[in-house]
Amino acid sequence: MDPVLVAKIAQIASVLEVSGYPKPGNVHRTQNFTDMVFEDFLISGIVIGDVMKKAANKGVKYKDESDSLYKIELGELIKEAVLETNKWIANNTNLGIIMLLTPLSAAAGMSDNFLELRNNIDNIMRATTPMDAINLYDSINIANAGGMGERDELDVGSEEAKEDLIENNINMFQVLDISSEWDRLSFELTNRMPVTFELGFPIFKDTKMNFGMNKATIQTFLTILSEVPDTLISRKYGVDVAMEVSNNARNILDNGGILKDDGYTLLEDFDQTLISKNLNPGTTADLTASSIMVAFIEESILKKILIT
Repeated sequence: MDPVLVAKIAQIASVLEVSGYPKPGNVHRTQNFTDMVFEDFLISGIVIGDVMKKAANKGVKYKDESDSLYKIELGELIKEAVLETNKWIANNTNLGIIMLLTPLSAAAGMSDNFLELRNNIDNIMRATTPMDAINLYDSINIANAGGMGERDELDVGSEEAKEDLIENNINMFQVLDISSEWDRLSFELTNRMPVTFELGFPIFKDTKMNFGMNKATIQTFLTILSEVPDTLISRKYGVDVAMEVSNNARNILDNGGILKDDGYTLLEDFDQTLISKNLNPGTTADLTASSIMVAFIEESILKKILIT
């Protein structure tokens, strides 16, 4: 795919995700948090565009060199996107989205057809190096993102741990595989992005066709949340709380979600309940963004096929 197009799709996915209203428990177009506001997320989604283009360009460059995929330097790209965001925004608004969209962008650059995309993501992830892992550690620390490294196996704040990565030749894929036990984004990136491709993308695609982009975004968010307990919530408040939030999302979907009046009423109440309890399904928001990006990638590839 054209790297310029890939970058635009990544920006669109980021902006559409945060614009979804009412996306329960999250910042959206009519709801801010005390430490970050809607516009922060819009800016974050725009400023990563250059890095996503760079990732796609690297995908194009190494698409026919399977032994050279490590040269994409995925960890460095993630760090670069985090640093660029940090120039504009004081708080971590998009580390998870960057982690998902960067390999997606590189894989899209490599892909001539949609069916290649998932395998290319997996190949890129497995080809990462210990230096990629170190740059990921740095990215987490720069973004001040809690949770991923609060285990003995993955102490992202430790210089000794970074040295161990080099000495033991542990790459970024292996680091994320360790944290996949408690972090859904890590699981997503080490298992060919199952939530994105098998759950979120089909819902967004079908709902967008019949109900438009905002309702597609929210229905996708609710669907993911109902099936996959949010690990940002579970790390902060425990698995039982995360399961209860997922059950509430499932009840809203059983009443039609955002597509029906009854579901919409429940959705608005759910949003305010989560806000009042400080329950933020942030991992679900990240997975929604990657689902949107995949939907637009497929749409762009199909349009190109039809034109040619």
